[in-house]
Amino acid sequence: MMMVHPGLPSVWAAALCVFMLALSAYILLANTVSGRPAKTISLANIPVLGAFVRALTGTPVILLFLKITVVCLFVLVIAAGLSGSQIPERNIATVLTWNIWWAGLIISVFFLGSAWCAICPWDAIATWLVRRRLWRRAHPNNSLNLRVSRRLRSVWPALVLFIVLTWFELGVGVTSSPYMTALLALAMVLMATASLAVFEGKAFCRYFCPVGRTIGFYSQLAPVELRPVNTDICAGCKTLECYYGSETVDPCPTHLVMGRLKQNTYCTSCGNCARSCPDNNVAWRLRAPSREAIEDARPHWDEAWFMLGLLALTEFHGISMAPFFEAWLLSLAALVNDSGKLLWSFSILLLSGMLAVVLAYAFFVRLTQKICPGRSEFKKLFSGFVFVSLPLAFSYHLAHNLSHLFRESSGFGALLLNPFGLGAQPLSMMEKHSRHQDILFSQDFLFASQAALLAFGFWISLKVIQHRGYVLAGAAGLRLSPMIMFAITITGLHVWLLMQPMMMRF
Repeated sequence: MMMVHPGLPSVWAAALCVFMLALSAYILLANTVSGRPAKTISLANIPVLGAFVRALTGTPVILLFLKITVVCLFVLVIAAGLSGSQIPERNIATVLTWNIWWAGLIISVFFLGSAWCAICPWDAIATWLVRRRLWRRAHPNNSLNLRVSRRLRSVWPALVLFIVLTWFELGVGVTSSPYMTALLALAMVLMATASLAVFEGKAFCRYFCPVGRTIGFYSQLAPVELRPVNTDICAGCKTLECYYGSETVDPCPTHLVMGRLKQNTYCTSCGNCARSCPDNNVAWRLRAPSREAIEDARPHWDEAWFMLGLLALTEFHGISMAPFFEAWLLSLAALVNDSGKLLWSFSILLLSGMLAVVLAYAFFVRLTQKICPGRSEFKKLFSGFVFVSLPLAFSYHLAHNLSHLFRESSGFGALLLNPFGLGAQPLSMMEKHSRHQDILFSQDFLFASQAALLAFGFWISLKVIQHRGYVLAGAAGLRLSPMIMFAITITGLHVWLLMQPMMMRF
């Protein structure tokens, strides 16, 4: 018997619909765009906290300790997956990876931006194997240092790998197999190591890693950023240690110059720039969580497609865990004469879901082009308005993951006592029912949090539409109605998905 989580109550759905309509009406009737200057607070200048922030970014000891801790957990996941029990709910490999890490990772971006990339075990192990140093710069760096091909210097490889990862996760069923989870973890380390050994910098982090690129794009909405303390110092800098590194510190792994940095997308929060800067002029600072996606981020064609893919794949995760998905899958399999594991049918649904999101977005962009003065180029509008998909995807991703994290983290403490699941039996119906009822916080708090997240995402999406509509096409008020309809349509779909019962992973 498959246990399911209850969906969002209709009263919350109704409240969200009223909120969307009221806010949309306000934006449609407004003919101006607010131009308030961006406000930031440097954490390095805050008493007491500033000393810790500077220590965190200025010395490698704390970061190294966190890396070693995460790598130890990663090795435990691999060992448990390869040699432990293959009952997914009794093995720490599947529970820690899919119930805790994958669910909590997106939530961490909401508070810490791309901080996970700084302690990523894939990159840490690859660096130690190739560079043969724990933290100091290696001379030579034991890499062929080849430049990445022009065709690969984009996020297209990361998008392809993201689709493949989703296919393995939801189609092949990696999430329910400790052994396959361990193999996937090893494959990611192998790709990171091979990339570091062949290419200059950390090409895997910038161009190939689907998790890192997801974090990078979502980090445009994060309330923290690694930036100069004094921009005048960066403007007068001639040596660019933040880019080239120093005698003891590696250069920026993703080829960023701190003085010109405007967005978090490719920053891995490694702290190399802070440690190499001779003026100690790099530190963390707080900012408005939406400013970058609304105004600062620059539109690029490949990035536009990744953001749309991120929106589509996030929604597909929710659809695939709804009870009706199995009926859809079986109906399609009967139609195309698919048998066995139904991978062809699953692949068709996956690609159809992605295509539907792209076509819907393109349709509303085309409508905007038709009614806007000057008729801006379609490609320019397509890549410029696409930032609206970020808050829509992020808010739903957070709301969906909250349900997993709140409802499926019970029993993890007992699992730590027997991480390999040796001698354990599958969950009994009594245990399943107990875990189904015993959630981390109250159910009402969960529902309120999910509704608040969707409302936040919709509000930010309208701010993106309002600002970028004015910048791209000189549009305001009613001329923004097509893109506002896109935001309403997508958010409505997310509300409906959250209202559906959701199957537990295990």
